[in-house]
Amino acid sequence: MGTAGSALKILVIDDSNTVRQSAEMFLRQGGHEVFLAEDGFDALSKVNDHHPDMIFCDILMPRLDGYQTCAIIKRNPNFESIPIVMLSSKDGVFDKARGRMVGAQQYLTKPFVKDALLQSVQHFAGQKTV
Repeated sequence: MGTAGSALKILVIDDSNTVRQSAEMFLRQGGHEVFLAEDGFDALSKVNDHHPDMIFCDILMPRLDGYQTCAIIKRNPNFESIPIVMLSSKDGVFDKARGRMVGAQQYLTKPFVKDALLQSVQHFAGQKTV
């Protein structure tokens, strides 16, 4: 099972069913507990309910986009320390900068591979205080 505290609660926010399913599969294979949300509003209630250790958030979503979702989560003192990784099909400098402005710690380009996803988790798992 790995070392104590290595399993994280991870929320994946994406309006694409395919992306959610592949992220869930990869993360579960990595031994993590996974929650899924299909848009920003759905995500906000899940963050409240589950207090995830880490969040993957798509940028382009209906209603609330990833930047807005990230900004709202980071504005809440209870959740401001949760690492958020933005998911985007574009690998743009502007997108990365804008993600950092709203508090995202990292940026992953879709389609992602299992290794990239788990490396990202590993990066933040190392920083997690148990």
